[in-house]
Parts: sequence; C-alpha cells; structure tokens
Amino acid sequence: MSAAIDADAEDLEPTLESIINQKTLRWIFVGGKGGVGKTTTSCSLAIQLARVRKSVLLISTDPAHNLSDAFAQKFGKEARLIDGFTNLSAMEIDPNGSIQDLLKEGGEGAEELMAQTGGMGSMMQDLAFSIPGVDEAMSFAEVLKQVKSLSYETIIFDTAPTGHTLRFLQFPTVMEKALAKISQLSTQFGPMLNSVIGARGGLPGGQNLDEIIAKMESLRETIAEVNTQFKNADMTTFVCVCIPEFLSLYETERMIQELSSYQIDTHAIVVNQLLFPKKSNDCEQCNARRKMQKKYLEQIEELYDEFNVVKMPLLVEEVRGKEKLESFSEMLVKPYEPPE
Repeated sequence: MSAAIDADAEDLEPTLESIINQKTLRWIFVGGKGGVGKTTTSCSLAIQLARVRKSVLLISTDPAHNLSDAFAQKFGKEARLIDGFTNLSAMEIDPNGSIQDLLKEGGEGAEELMAQTGGMGSMMQDLAFSIPGVDEAMSFAEVLKQVKSLSYETIIFDTAPTGHTLRFLQFPTVMEKALAKISQLSTQFGPMLNSVIGARGGLPGGQNLDEIIAKMESLRETIAEVNTQFKNADMTTFVCVCIPEFLSLYETERMIQELSSYQIDTHAIVVNQLLFPKKSNDCEQCNARRKMQKKYLEQIEELYDEFNVVKMPLLVEEVRGKEKLESFSEMLVKPYEPPE
C-alpha cells in the first residue's frame, strides 16, 4: 500500500513527524469522508510545516471551502497570506472548472478562437468534453498559475469528500489527454482554422493559431511533469483522515486501494474524534461509544500496521482560529495523552 515506508519502529510512530521531516515532499493531499475533520487536519499540518519550510501553500478544492471558516479569514482563488504568518498562504479554488479555464491558460485569444471558428470550435470543445472527468480536471489550471513560479516549497490540498478527491487526483492524466486531443485536432484542421480566422480579421492581440497551440503544449508539458511528481513517493503523499466508525473505515480502505492503483503514496492515517473518558466516568453513552470506537481503532491498527496511525481526541469546543489550530496541530507531532 505504501511505497515510502520502511518497517522499523521509528517510521511507525503514531504521529505525522515523518511527513513534516521529509524535506523532499512537495505535494501533500489530505482527504477522507465528509465530516471527519479533513480541514482541521490539513490546516494543522500546514501550521506545523510552516515552522520548518520556507513557504507553504494550503489549497482547498472542497466546494464547502472551510479554510475561510477555520482561520476566520476570507480566501479566494488567489493565494493570500494567512494572518499571523509570514510563510503560510491559502487559497480556495472552484472544483467545478470548465474547458474555458484551460483555454485561457493556452493564450489570451484561445477563447475567441472557439467563438470565431464556429462549428469547428464547437466540435473541438465537444470532443475535449467527451473525455471523462475533464470538467473537474480543469480546476487544476488555477493551481498551475500559483505553482509554475515554484515559489512554494510545499503545497497541501484540503480535498473534497472521497469520491470527488479520487476523481480530482486523475486530473493530470485527464488533462494530458484533453490537451493532446485539442492539439491533434488543431494540427489536423489547422489550415482550415487559419483560413477562417484570417477571413474574420485575425485573433485579438495579433496572436496566431500556432502560438496558442504552442502555449497549450507548454501547459501539457507542465501537467505531465506534475503527473510524474504525484507518482513519486519522495515528492507526494496522501494523508487519510477518518473517524472510528464503520462507514468511515470502509471509505478509508476504498480510498487507500484507489490511491495505490494511481501509484500515489499513502502511509499516514489520522483518526479524529476519539473519546477518552476517565475511568471514574459513569456516563453510559460515553462508555458505550468508547467501546465501539475501540473496536474500530483496533481494526485500523491491524489493517494498517505499516502506517503512521495518529489518534486525535474529540474536543469540547470547535477548533477555529489560529490559536486553537496551533494547539491542535501539536497533537499531530506529539501523541495525545488522555487524562487519568
């Protein structure tokens, strides 16, 4: 299941210390079933990484966009420094992108190209859209704007619930296919398109079709490079977040199996919302729930004995704001010790 783990005791510590200390990591995905604490975990991990990295970017691809709520600060599709930090930025991108976003990346005149070429443009667009998952994949064009400059040492994705995340992780391959298809069509129908464009007075900005195709090919090469990095365990890892309940455990196993099929490394699981009632506690519900949690926690530890399994407590108040997130983040690197 994991390409990066060696079976020695140090690697299997119940913390995320190994991820924080792995200086070669550039991409870190945090995901799991809805409502298990992905955003709290990703924000906390970003805070810990910001202490040992020059620059960290935290990106939300979840339509709910909880980063703004977590830090009590508004974020948008441009990276913005988080209040109180000098090297930690955040952004929230719309996962429901469109083919037009990609075409804008290809050049200022690319969208006009579609409009001016009439039926031919529509055919190209329809063919590009016929590739499964291409619409969701387009959201990555937003990310490329930020990371092309290589200005961030580590990038953390706070992802959407499992199904969306798994589709999102296919985007480099999907976008490569889409761009290759558009490039192929443009080569095939290039002379005809140039004739139509010339007859209509050319493209805005004086660009020609060849320049636009060259820019789109450059984007395809960037995506291909990212795709290679995602499959490199030295550069990319996925942190699974779950709670000790059947559905969450089932979803985690499905996700780990799919990540393995995508050749994406995963060797850490964060188990949130654990109850640690005192021995003297006579709350019937607390003790019954703790008993149930203990059963699933034992299953997690047995199933993922080659993973870093991090146990996080259920807190009495919401983890919102810089100070509470910083406090929560400490438990990712130092195992929580329940009171006696």
